[in-house]
Amino acid sequence: MRLSHLVATVGHVGHLRPAPGTWGSLAALPLAWALHALAGPWLLALAALAAFAAGWWATARETAGQDDPDPSVIVIDEVAGQWIAFLPVSIGAVWAGAPLTALWPGWIAAFVLFRLFDILKPGWVGRADRRGDALGVMLDDVVAGIFAALGVVLLAALSHGVMAL
Repeated sequence: MRLSHLVATVGHVGHLRPAPGTWGSLAALPLAWALHALAGPWLLALAALAAFAAGWWATARETAGQDDPDPSVIVIDEVAGQWIAFLPVSIGAVWAGAPLTALWPGWIAAFVLFRLFDILKPGWVGRADRRGDALGVMLDDVVAGIFAALGVVLLAALSHGVMAL
């Protein structure tokens, strides 16, 4: 087994059916918790950058010479995007001095919003996806992750009364 395949499929998670992208996003959550537990949001942010870089490399290797630029087994892009979506939860836990598990509504919001943006591909998400290359495979999930992270922040602000008039 090639290293690029292990990276691209996140240790074969991408081979799970149905909905390998959802499985990849789910696999990202306990990994995000572990990264947060080790060193907080800084490590999570660095890991998201590393996942993006490694994913770009692995996706380029795995799709070279293939007709499909984004095979469903490649889920490292979901991991990178999900980690970005989860960053506000990690930051919020540190800021509040609360255990990460106490922010469980944020976990759900990050997961659901990321999956919605990734599946529906609105605006810039779809534009990145239409590149049709390894960078596009990674970028659409990064943009979906950024949109989801903004949604998590907005929902947290609404939930905690910050936006109350």
